[in-house]
Amino acid sequence: MGKLNESSTLDTDWDLLILGAGASGLMCAATAGYQGLKVLVLDHSPKAAGKIRISGGGKCNFTNLQVTPEHYVCQNPHFVKSALSRYPSTAFIELVERHGLAYETRELGKLFCRDRASDLIQILRTECDWAQVAFSLNTSLESVEVAAGLYQLRTTSGNFRARQFVIATGALSFPKLKASDLGYRLAEQFGLRVLPTRPGLVPLVFTGKWQQRCADLAGLSLDVTVSAGGRCFTEAILFTHQGLSGPGILQASNYWFEGQPLVINLLPKQAVMNELKQLRQTAGNLSRWLQNYLPKRFVQQWLVWYPLAAEVANASDGELQAYAEQLSAWTLYPAATAGYDKAEVTLGGVDTDELSSKTFEVKKQPGLYFIGEVLDVTGHLGGFNFQWAWASGVACAQAVAQRVAEKNRKFNP
Repeated sequence: MGKLNESSTLDTDWDLLILGAGASGLMCAATAGYQGLKVLVLDHSPKAAGKIRISGGGKCNFTNLQVTPEHYVCQNPHFVKSALSRYPSTAFIELVERHGLAYETRELGKLFCRDRASDLIQILRTECDWAQVAFSLNTSLESVEVAAGLYQLRTTSGNFRARQFVIATGALSFPKLKASDLGYRLAEQFGLRVLPTRPGLVPLVFTGKWQQRCADLAGLSLDVTVSAGGRCFTEAILFTHQGLSGPGILQASNYWFEGQPLVINLLPKQAVMNELKQLRQTAGNLSRWLQNYLPKRFVQQWLVWYPLAAEVANASDGELQAYAEQLSAWTLYPAATAGYDKAEVTLGGVDTDELSSKTFEVKKQPGLYFIGEVLDVTGHLGGFNFQWAWASGVACAQAVAQRVAEKNRKFNP
């Protein structure tokens, strides 16, 4: 990627400064650079796009074939509509295909790099190079001030100025990648409201007997329907030494709050009560019937935890109904999430009501923009968070370019 010359590191003016070299920052930088803007990206990390590198097991689930506003958690559910409609997943797929990225389509429309996530990073780096974007990595921000319409950044690599300043700092997940609350602190500096944050797309942990029961089944997965906070997801769950994980649990975690129940339908495709009645008529074996749908190891434990009071052949309708409900609405109470160390994203963040949904500019602070995960926008599991990064970055860059062009026309008619 482009680097700054030694002589350009002090009191240099730019069209656009971007704080954060993650997915949204890189996308914004390349798009703005292609519009002819002089762009500088700053980041405290020594390498760009660290989160892309480790996501998706190192293969990065970079978007999804079916992206809708319903795939996002946001206090203002309408906020995401404009950017997502203007830069759909098909646009990003077209971009990576132009670069020859080998990718694969998995369940539920998820797109992954076929080989490694670094291939995607190389595409973004190439785009930034072609757009003549400059970078100052391994650079920590010391202060931001505004004077005469200029954002003045004092950093460990020098001082920089621009009339347009984009904050793309990400959020609190993956602290090992030096994730921080910098974006939130900057928002508060400029008087913006920041909504409470918590880990999202994160495993759930238990204490006491349920922690031990999960540990006894660690490594076992089930295809179920998980419900929390009024939302349901039919995907796999995974038992761990601390509790439950897997796609179904990660999805539900976005809607789960401490003290609330987690409800699991173990047999979502079966008419459980009807099958139990048929089992009673044939004097069938409950364990063998359950093993038609669930792993033997789980069934053995389940029947210890929840034995049927009577033999199936002698069970009343009421007893069978109660057992059917136990299988269809297994209710658990997790103790907590596994925290930001295990979370893929952060829920909450900068209140979207403070920004324009079309430009991502702060309504009461001209020239200041927030994009990506630092905002109160969190996608479901499946590539939706990266698509939000691409879409918000592009929309913001287009708005900045238009602003700069209008200003240039005004002073150079």
